This record gives sequence, structure tokens and C-alpha cells, in this order.
Amino acid sequence: MNSRTERLVLQGAAGNIEALRDQPADGVAAQGVAVIAHPHPLFGGTMDNKVVQTLARAFVACGWTCVRFNFRGVGDSAGAHDEGRGETDDLLAVVEQVAAQGPLAMAGFSFGSFVTVAALARLWAQRQPQQLVLVGTAAARFEVPALPPEAHERTLVVHGEQDDTVPLSAVMDWARPQTLPVTVVPGGGHFFHGQLPLLKNLVVRHLRADERRVG
Repeated sequence: MNSRTERLVLQGAAGNIEALRDQPADGVAAQGVAVIAHPHPLFGGTMDNKVVQTLARAFVACGWTCVRFNFRGVGDSAGAHDEGRGETDDLLAVVEQVAAQGPLAMAGFSFGSFVTVAALARLWAQRQPQQLVLVGTAAARFEVPALPPEAHERTLVVHGEQDDTVPLSAVMDWARPQTLPVTVVPGGGHFFHGQLPLLKNLVVRHLRADERRVG
């Protein structure tokens, strides 16, 4: 992504996990480590997806070291697709290796959002991420767990009004029982074509608002 990006080889239950770590610029106050999950592997999803890169840029701009990685069976990551179960293990393995201590943020796009919430459910009792960003949450295709109520204030959910991969109505049906706000991008599709700068600004605004609240 930039000159401050390094390639990593991490270890998961299925073998090697290919990853990239993006560092914020010198002089930017360090916030912690953000781990970002990519969309569905069987439909071309990788850590180089443009929405995933946009999320990484937003976190890096706000001082977060950002790690994005390929799920099992994608790129140079070992293993085969496991319908979210093994991918949740992958995400937790990445968190354990790159963000074992200090502030943690988690983010995901589409299938990656589903995996992120599943991982959060397993992680929450031991460790509570400071930030959570979910984009194009795949609520129409997977049983996305409800978020812990304590996580709502630190969570940004973004969805495109005209998403034809995951209908907005499915995300609202998931969010409504939780009274969880959803930020809707007018006219936005699943991949936010032409609206990635807006998506980045929404994430940056959310992260900086939390910095002011914590500060």
C-alpha cells in the first residue's frame, strides 16, 4: 500500500497465513493495532480488495498499525475455505500474533464482517477491542451473531443503500433487535464504486470521534 508496508508470514491452524502490515507515518500518534478481514474467498476476496485497502488507509491515517491477511486457501495462505469456521480461527490467530497486547481494533468487509463478529464473540470475555468497523456485513448469507451491548458505542456499521449482494434490509433485520445504528451510503453498492473516498472519511470520522471521547 505504501513504503511503510511489510509482508508477514504468520501461523494458523491450517498452516501459513499471508499478511501485510501497514504502519502510520512518523509523527502520527500511535493508537494500537487494527486487524482487517477480507470478503468471501470463493468470490475473489483477498486482502488486496479495494474496500479492505480503503479501511486500512483510514486506520493508518488515524495512527493505527494495520494488519490485513489472506484467509486460508487464498494467495499464499495454506489450507482450504471452511465456510467461516476456520476463517474465524485464522483471524484469532492473527490477533494473537500481531496484537497480543495493547489497544486492538477489528474491521471486516462482507464475509469478513461476519468472520470479524464471530471472532469478537469468542474474544470478548478475555479482550474487548477498542474499535469495530463492519462494512457490507453479510447478514443475508450468514448467521451473524449479535454484538455485545457494550460494543455498540465503539462500532461503526456501514452499508450501501443499493447493495445487490447483501440487501440493506437484511442488515437492518440484523441490527434492529440490537438497536444498533447503521450508516447508509445513499446510492452505494456492495463495493462502493466511486464512493471509496466517502467510505474512508466515514471511518476516519468515527475513529477520531472515539479519540476525542476517550481523551
